[in-house]
Amino acid sequence: MVTEGNHEVESFPVIYRELEGFIAYNARWPMPYEESGSTSNLYYSFDVVGAHIIMLGSYTNFEAESDQYKWLMTDLAGIDRTVTPWVVVLLHAPWYNSNEAHKGEGESMRKSMEELLYLARVDVVYAGHVHAYERFTRVYNNKKDPCGPVYITIGDGGNKEGLAMSFEKPSPSISEYREPSFGHGRLRILNSTHAIWAWHRNNESNSHVADEQWFESLSSSKACKLPVSRDEL
Repeated sequence: MVTEGNHEVESFPVIYRELEGFIAYNARWPMPYEESGSTSNLYYSFDVVGAHIIMLGSYTNFEAESDQYKWLMTDLAGIDRTVTPWVVVLLHAPWYNSNEAHKGEGESMRKSMEELLYLARVDVVYAGHVHAYERFTRVYNNKKDPCGPVYITIGDGGNKEGLAMSFEKPSPSISEYREPSFGHGRLRILNSTHAIWAWHRNNESNSHVADEQWFESLSSSKACKLPVSRDEL
């Protein structure tokens, strides 16, 4: 299951004036977006046992009046946390990033949509784009917040551009682990309340767990009130 990145934009206004880009992406990667009520292949959601997965589009409209924003609001309001206690969001351009590479590129989307994810008590938000690894604490509006999502940048799978080596100094207080290395991550949801996240640093043929963290679902938190209607989002 995929969501688009900046390399998939492929907008050719002179040739395809009536289209919005993503010609190759939409042709080669048709996702089941209609099943989630979306009108675009660029954003959709689906369920995996115990988890509701939301794929957002960083390179299509996301303002409050956009179709994507309205769809996201409806999708979040329809989640039944007794069926899917975990809610995970994936997008391309990170909203939180202390690397000098692509700094601030996800900021406008964060300002538009972050409150929706916060009020819905999304558990984890994964992003790519920055070719390095970084894990933040639970955050809302640039501050540590026990009811906000954990933000993770996992754009270190390999690329022709090389690693994003330069992190800002000092490290911001909300950033808990960061490293400019190639690697991969694994989220293991063990039950309705607990999951374990591990980031594996890949050095040639070896895989080493360099960062590991237990997560507790916000659906089980007594301190973080879950929304009960769309009006609360």
